[in-house]
Amino acid sequence: MQQPGREGMRSSIDFSCSDPKLTQAFQWAKEQALAYAFEGDPVGKWYEAALPGREAFCMRDTAHQATGAHFLGLAEHTYNMLYKFAVNISPSRDWCSFWEIDRHDRPAPVDYTDDTDFWYNLPANFDVLDCCYRQYCWTGDRRYLEHPVFLEFYDRTVDDYVRTWDRDGDGFPEWYPEYGRRGIASYHESDLHPKLAADLVAAQFAAFRSYAKIQRLQGEPGKALVYEEKAKRIQEIYLRQWWDAARNRPYGALMHDGAFWKEYLPEFTIFPLYFGLVEPVDKRNAVIQWVLERGVGNIEMLSYLPEVLYRYGFDAAATSALYELTHPQLERREYPEVSFAAMGAFVMGLMGVSVGDGGATNPTAVSTLSHLPAYLRWAEVQSVPIKGNVISVRHEGQTATTLTNLSGPELIWTALFPSPGKCLVNGETVETTEFDLHGRNAYGAAIPVASGESVTVQLAL
Repeated sequence: MQQPGREGMRSSIDFSCSDPKLTQAFQWAKEQALAYAFEGDPVGKWYEAALPGREAFCMRDTAHQATGAHFLGLAEHTYNMLYKFAVNISPSRDWCSFWEIDRHDRPAPVDYTDDTDFWYNLPANFDVLDCCYRQYCWTGDRRYLEHPVFLEFYDRTVDDYVRTWDRDGDGFPEWYPEYGRRGIASYHESDLHPKLAADLVAAQFAAFRSYAKIQRLQGEPGKALVYEEKAKRIQEIYLRQWWDAARNRPYGALMHDGAFWKEYLPEFTIFPLYFGLVEPVDKRNAVIQWVLERGVGNIEMLSYLPEVLYRYGFDAAATSALYELTHPQLERREYPEVSFAAMGAFVMGLMGVSVGDGGATNPTAVSTLSHLPAYLRWAEVQSVPIKGNVISVRHEGQTATTLTNLSGPELIWTALFPSPGKCLVNGETVETTEFDLHGRNAYGAAIPVASGESVTVQLAL
């Protein structure tokens, strides 16, 4: 299914590897995602990020699809969509935005009646804030740091939004029965109705962490420190109060009777991994094993799984999940989140391409770490946009990587490997440095790569 795009969007990014099926999976994801990108509607540039056929984009799906969209050259589409969410935050909706906006530039009628009756999942503001920071990292677009609409959205989200929805004063937003669909305390949509769910806790943690990073980029270290400490406190509460020590597993939600929900639900379990809440490594690995044992339950959560597994080094399981996510027989494969998420999983996950915010003046800093499982001999992704650069990356297993700076200024590339040892940089021996990568050790060297230059780094085995 490659419909319903009207504009014939194109993207220069490409991928190939030693497994033709995986190469075909990438091509499907690319074409399917581009089919959901539009221009010329009243809402401006946008891509479908909701149930197919609604001709709309919602906050959760947009936040998750944004990085894959960036790789496809749709950064301006994402900017416009995130702007629409930011500009529509309102005190009349208790500092909520519109959960879902359609191509006619209006709140989707299926989710919105008026400011007293509308669908809203409380993780949404936090998710969008975190997404805005990540989009800045990938694009270098300073509007995410400087535009008054975004700054207002960030400030209101970490302050007014939290205080308004935190009725019991514990620092977390909550849902109460009289709220109805207005202020659901989770992305899990059922009749369970917890007071506070783990995915909301995790999204708030991620938002405070990203808000702190934005403050540092704006030269506000004092304010950054405040929210770094707030994020740290959330994590400490989760790991102490939300952890079932007897079973070595987290609780999923806090119910209205004061008891914790102990059963497995994908949203309650995978989102804390996705947002980086679960540490240290032994606890995180225990959660991941629980997910692998129980499965994901729905297409939305399956779309998150490859990215999460790659990030934490479960490469074989991640690649299996990526195959499943893109398999032609997968039910509901046409859900837009699937193809966009797959794009992100190929580049960030399998190829291990990542980027930091670079600080205020540093050049573009890119790192790579091959996540190719043993049966993939090589893989290459071409024409990846990163800030003002376009790069290509080729891995030979997990022992050699080539990065080409196709266009843009000189960048700093950190070539990482899972094993210690010296590196050969274009044949010359270089000592490696140990890096902490999500609590795991990686080893590599930082190398300047000039515009048009191609550099190969391999482990000196």
